[in-house]
Amino acid sequence: MRLRFVMGEVWNGLRRNLTMTFALIITIAVSLALLGGGLLLRQQVTQMKGYWFDKVEVSIFLCTKNSQESSCAGAASQAEKDQIQADLESMSPLVQDVYFETSQEAYDRFLEQFAGSPIADTAVPEDLGESFRVKLSDPDRYPVITSAFTGRPGIEKVDDQKQVLDKLFRLLDGLQLIAMSIALAMLIVTVLLVGNTMRLAAFSRRRETGIMRLVGASKFYIQLPFLLESMVAAAIGAGLAIGALALVKSLLVDHFLAPSFKFTSFIGWESVWTTSVVLFGIGIALAALAALVTLRRYLRV
Repeated sequence: MRLRFVMGEVWNGLRRNLTMTFALIITIAVSLALLGGGLLLRQQVTQMKGYWFDKVEVSIFLCTKNSQESSCAGAASQAEKDQIQADLESMSPLVQDVYFETSQEAYDRFLEQFAGSPIADTAVPEDLGESFRVKLSDPDRYPVITSAFTGRPGIEKVDDQKQVLDKLFRLLDGLQLIAMSIALAMLIVTVLLVGNTMRLAAFSRRRETGIMRLVGASKFYIQLPFLLESMVAAAIGAGLAIGALALVKSLLVDHFLAPSFKFTSFIGWESVWTTSVVLFGIGIALAALAALVTLRRYLRV
């Protein structure tokens, strides 16, 4: 009987403040969706770093007959190539692996990467110089290779893929920070909105709570319907946020990004479900906490 009464009060309370309840649900959904997006983006960046840093290489491009660098006096000689190879091998264990790529191999890889592009029709093997592809045991120590080989005779330039990746990851980290900052602001708004909703609910039902107080109802029993109202609204909002994240994962990641960018790794569904549990817990906890604090002040029992 008591449970039926409490649930009836919860339903009546949600209906009475329908506009505020709807606003609360939408605010919770948006804030949790942003928070979830920031958490998933953080996991994506971490996964991409692990995936790419394991494959990152330093490329030492050798001079060609058309090179304009001051260190180049025509194409690199065989003696210069042998010396570079020997110096790289002597830098073990930092240098984990060295692969010499010929002009033809570079040309074949170029055609594979730019298949169907007009630029692929104009390129010839001679346009792409020979290079050493160097894999490091610690990609963060690429400056050691750069300083040791930049400007040496026979070397046109030294490129490090990690420098390019660092720029990408800094961009992603910035986007994550923006998403998390907006989510934090929205969560603060959510707490304030929950408090305001509970304050209005307590004021509109002061007659009912007064009667319950007179007949000896406990403090917890009087506050319970208000508390459950906020938690139900939070649960619905969290459900909408989780649904939005699942939709983004399915439509954007699985059906667009993953097929279009097969050269990298994307987060799986386990990350989405783990984040969803966290979001649900945060939503319920924040709503309950905000409701309890507000009720202690505005619902005198």
